[in-house]
Amino acid sequence: MPVFQLTNQIIFPHPDLAEDNGLLAIGGDLSANRLLAGYRLGIFPWYSDDDPILWWFTSPRLVLFPEDLKVSRRLERYMKNTTMTLTINTAFEEVISACAGSRKEQNEETWITAEMISAYTNLHHLGYAHSVECWDRGRLSGGLYGVALGKVFFGESMFAAITNSSKFALIHLINFLKKNSYRLIDCQMKTAHLSSMGARELSGKEFQFLLNKYIQSIAPDGVWNHDTSNTLRNM
Repeated sequence: MPVFQLTNQIIFPHPDLAEDNGLLAIGGDLSANRLLAGYRLGIFPWYSDDDPILWWFTSPRLVLFPEDLKVSRRLERYMKNTTMTLTINTAFEEVISACAGSRKEQNEETWITAEMISAYTNLHHLGYAHSVECWDRGRLSGGLYGVALGKVFFGESMFAAITNSSKFALIHLINFLKKNSYRLIDCQMKTAHLSSMGARELSGKEFQFLLNKYIQSIAPDGVWNHDTSNTLRNM
């Protein structure tokens, strides 16, 4: 199938037209309106500094239903004996920058370019993009960020400067999502880390059906009310 060239109009080709590897379209921009239109369809940008903007719809799709979260006994024990604390939306720019930096430190290519950081920080200021932070004695030790629409959270990236801190951030996020009746977390691509915590793959068709069901409007569901700080033992 052809890869589509986007125009100035904020229109995407149907996700079913994506290549086998998930590549759907090229070009466009990272404006808030375009990003939100893409996420509503399950389409996300993923590219490196030397590439034009590339848009993807992957199938099968890794998702995590909040009620399916699995926490190992070993991780539960560790959570009970740590003094790390967790917050939501207190350090978005630091989290997204750390996600990019952690990949560079491991000599891995990152799609979280300066342009992406700017675009998602703008989404954060608009109320769509959110972060979870894990702190150890006042220092950022792990976290994650993503985009929320309707009752769906689209996970983008996570990092861990201390063992298990990204898992703690994910658990904190899921507990928050449960309390606020979220129904689905998009994990994009399969990883052993997420699969071990309960994520599973759906077909592209199944994923599209759930997006249509759980995103009734493009607006976020209001301000994310949350405790500013929680110890892991009280999560």
